[in-house]
Amino acid sequence: MSDLPPCRWGILGTSGIARKNWQAIRNAENAVLTAVASRSEERALQYIEENQAQVAHPIQPEPVGSYEALIAHPDIDAVYIPLPTGVRKEYAIAVAQAGKHVLCEKPCGPNADDVREIIAACEQAGVQFMDGVMFMHSDRLPALRETLDDGESVGEITRIASQFSFRAPDDFLQENIRMHSGLEPLGCLGDLGWYNLRFALWVMGYQMPERVTGRLINQSGRPDSPDSVPLQFSGELLFSGNVTAGYYCSFETEHQQWANISGSKGHIHIKDFVLPYFGAEASYDVVNAHFEIDGCHLHMEDHTRRVAVREYSEGHTSSQETKLFRNFSEIVRTGQLDSHWPEIALKTQLLMDACLHSARNGGVEVEVQG
Repeated sequence: MSDLPPCRWGILGTSGIARKNWQAIRNAENAVLTAVASRSEERALQYIEENQAQVAHPIQPEPVGSYEALIAHPDIDAVYIPLPTGVRKEYAIAVAQAGKHVLCEKPCGPNADDVREIIAACEQAGVQFMDGVMFMHSDRLPALRETLDDGESVGEITRIASQFSFRAPDDFLQENIRMHSGLEPLGCLGDLGWYNLRFALWVMGYQMPERVTGRLINQSGRPDSPDSVPLQFSGELLFSGNVTAGYYCSFETEHQQWANISGSKGHIHIKDFVLPYFGAEASYDVVNAHFEIDGCHLHMEDHTRRVAVREYSEGHTSSQETKLFRNFSEIVRTGQLDSHWPEIALKTQLLMDACLHSARNGGVEVEVQG
């Protein structure tokens, strides 16, 4: 790290996911948490004290009693926004217009038009925009890219498949914001499917598919939700060159987060592509099965090798969430903005929009618009 001063962070809201990133900011050597905002200073202080009791920042962050006050705070360089998707655009644009860099949770907006407005505001203000997809910052991805590009492990890619799901308890279905169409209108598609779509895009070098289909398998909403949100969703992406990608996301199916990349010579299996399982390594399996027929004997041989990088799953300076904040903070510190991050956020949102449009129209094929 350079001798530049640390990036000074503010957290806009007191959500559960922000607790994990509380620790990530603490572990990133080039970042410091300055303030946390809630609807009241008392709630912000309670949140700070709860987190400080478990993961203490050297200087206790300041509690701020309104979102607007944090956005205007003179000692903040970047703002992390874990607010609900339905209200995110208003605050993301306000943060950018205040000259502060924007890191927001996914999905970045209810639709691509909103995301375009956020990105435009960031570009006009000369600040960085990035979504909070942690696995993009894992050391596993460069290793995986090297394997994909070696020409032998997978060969020519033909198929990508992934699933991200968890079995939501009854109180989640009745109370959680992800079951309210005004707060999280995309339901499981926005909360989980964003990762499936991003992974497929990453594998394909961010080449957009030509067409997509979507299927809304089940939907519901909590008692006070104006409309239903997706509970189970599946989709297909059709790329040029006959490459396809299928995905499934759900609030109703037991926890899984696997991804497969198949090709002409073998396949790669990742059992935990979103949240690495607890441990000190992030890994994947390269499988090159061999089938041999010898008269009456049919031999199916398993040739699997494990590839791993040293990276703790959570709460460590090497974890992917720490690297997210470290990488973002370095962009802020150096002033070298990276247009790659807003570009791939918009592409992910465009795919999500197209899949949802297909699902709401009987699963028809939809051409992806740029």
